Amino acid sequence: MSASLVPAGAATGIGSLPHHDANAAAALVLRCLPELPAAPELPARSPREAMIARWAGAIPEIEVTDAGELRVVADVCDAPVTPVFDRRHHDGFLTFLDLLASQPVPTPRVKVQVTGPLTLGIALERAGLEHGHAYVRAVEASRVWARALERTVREQLPAAHIVMFFDEPALVEWRSDDAPLDRETATDLLSAALAAPACTTGVHVCGNGDVRLALDAGPRIVALDVACADLDDAFVLSRFLEADGWIAWGAVPTDRPVGESASPLWKALIELWCELTRRGCDPVRLRGQAIATPSCGLALHGASQAERAMRLAREIGARVHDQAAATRLTVGA
Repeated sequence: MSASLVPAGAATGIGSLPHHDANAAAALVLRCLPELPAAPELPARSPREAMIARWAGAIPEIEVTDAGELRVVADVCDAPVTPVFDRRHHDGFLTFLDLLASQPVPTPRVKVQVTGPLTLGIALERAGLEHGHAYVRAVEASRVWARALERTVREQLPAAHIVMFFDEPALVEWRSDDAPLDRETATDLLSAALAAPACTTGVHVCGNGDVRLALDAGPRIVALDVACADLDDAFVLSRFLEADGWIAWGAVPTDRPVGESASPLWKALIELWCELTRRGCDPVRLRGQAIATPSCGLALHGASQAERAMRLAREIGARVHDQAAATRLTVGA
């Protein structure tokens, strides 16, 4: 993912927005995040568009209720997972594509998101599917949905570079001793999902999720929450950067109010970079292989708060871009 595809400091979104109107959500994304516009999820518009519900309904054993809950209708089924994009479950995504396709200048790049197999597997098991079958179906669903996402974007935006994140909030489970799967199996499942599409893929590690497991699965990008970054991960992040991996820094908190100024958030990111540099990370790569995001989805915020979070992410991204250029010049000199 070279700078010609995604510039250092590009800002993008993570997951959901609070809007009921898909057109308003799509227009806001295009206005605030033009470098890497992110397809919005709109669970406030419909519970069927929530993170799990919008994908799980393609699994024949699962029925999604109007409240967005999963209901097991068969213990085991041989029918394949069949992804279908419809307005009940994917209005935010489909409206977003329609808006981008109507622009007079083609969109050079776009970011989309699908729930990863670990998070989906846990949800399926909690809904009532047998443990092993839940994860078999979860990885199958993540893979076929990823391919369908890629295909649908290419149909409307054939020239756009696609960045696809697999959302894995369940990675926090692997920080404990009673994870639902052993690490090797979990890594294999996530790796299989990442390998399904041909586009650039990433993993969104929510909060204090297991970064090492995510990196072992082989993404090109890993999305991290700045406030939850573990300095003990410096070595694996250094290796990831040296292998040309990119980091999406969740620099704008979504779990507390933020002010109007990006300066405190920028300061926190710079301080983290300084500590990572002391522990072996290349300062040029930290800045040159970085994009900026809110730390998580924004569905629980008001519309004006969501807009502020995206604008702050873009401002931080602009500072990342400037520092990346300055650092390259300094090192080159």
